[in-house]
Amino acid sequence: MRQINKCKNCNRDMEIHAHGLCITCYKRLVWKPKIKTCKRCGREMPIHAKGLCDGCYNFVFHLDKNKAWTKRKNYGLDMETYKRIIKECVICRFDKVVDLHHLDANKKNNSELNLIGLCPNHHKMLHDFRYRKEMFSLLKEKGYNLPDDKKIDFKL
Repeated sequence: MRQINKCKNCNRDMEIHAHGLCITCYKRLVWKPKIKTCKRCGREMPIHAKGLCDGCYNFVFHLDKNKAWTKRKNYGLDMETYKRIIKECVICRFDKVVDLHHLDANKKNNSELNLIGLCPNHHKMLHDFRYRKEMFSLLKEKGYNLPDDKKIDFKL
């Protein structure tokens, strides 16, 4: 257990790391990381661990944690719910790349009933007004409750 002392540089009561300095002052004044080539991206950078720069290390070893945090932040969903929704396209059952779509087009409405998984082709078709009517009829056949779209049935 480390003791709390005054940092020689900033005089704050902090946990002392080395040379009588807090971790912040130590990194700024003393620590000089070795610059090496990252095994993954090939950039010359300070190496984090396993021969990888910080960005590559986080991508390789913490990708699921980063994705889970993003999904919680953007949609308020836990990773298991998100994975269940985007498991496969609800129209064609394609399961390689699946996008998340809001049925009511309100990106703030993140209830599970409003979210469906669509493959990139069907997602693009749903947003393209040439195919929107066809996509709405396919989704209604599958049992999804869709809001009325005034843009489809527009009459002068």
